[in-house]
Amino acid sequence: MKTTVHDGKFIDLPKIIDRQWAIMPIYGGVHLPFSIRRVYFLYDVPSGQHRGGHAHRKLQQLFVSVMGIFDMVLDDGLGRRRIHMDRAYCELYVPQMFERELENFSSKGIGLFLNSLCFDQSDDIRDGECFRWEKAL
Repeated sequence: MKTTVHDGKFIDLPKIIDRQWAIMPIYGGVHLPFSIRRVYFLYDVPSGQHRGGHAHRKLQQLFVSVMGIFDMVLDDGLGRRRIHMDRAYCELYVPQMFERELENFSSKGIGLFLNSLCFDQSDDIRDGECFRWEKAL
């Protein structure tokens, strides 16, 4: 089954809200379609810069805008989709085999990324033509 840019989707995670606070627990394999193997934050991205610009053969990710805003651009080899990430309770799930690029970070923007795999550079596809060729298989 071929995936499209619309397979990148928001996941509705449980929220516990009190009058004075809110908490959002995340359990890999329960709330996410993968077990969490790696977590990292992205911050202090200079204005006008972008991150990503590559695809992953196997890695699945959950993207969260913890603070501030950024845009996630997904490319499935045939089409592109821009998703505006502007709330901590909007969690974007992105399956494998999508080019993903993070753009338009606001001042003091912080992204939280939960990953299905540990870092493995051999999982990356950094050449757009190679990505489209592998995606077509």
